[in-house]
Amino acid sequence: MLLRERETNEGLLVSVCDPDCIGETYENGRASITVEENFYGGPEAVEATREEVVAGLKRAQVANIVGTEAVGVAVEAGLVDEDAVLEFGETRHAQLLWL
Repeated sequence: MLLRERETNEGLLVSVCDPDCIGETYENGRASITVEENFYGGPEAVEATREEVVAGLKRAQVANIVGTEAVGVAVEAGLVDEDAVLEFGETRHAQLLWL
């Protein structure tokens, strides 16, 4: 999985995705999502283990997660409720916001 962290005015923004999602656009009939290299990848992104992804998501104030594996890790760790996951064709998407 690719993990990218960056500081924003609102706190730490974390993006996680399955590597094969980069550059792809997914639709579900109501909406579409494009997994942009400049948001999820780039030189600031690192290949991360499940443990590193969970640690990054726990540090985040806001997170965007795309991909069957990446979303699955967040759900299994109890960080994202399965009912909040959106299905986009061949992949899944979830957002995380800590208040």
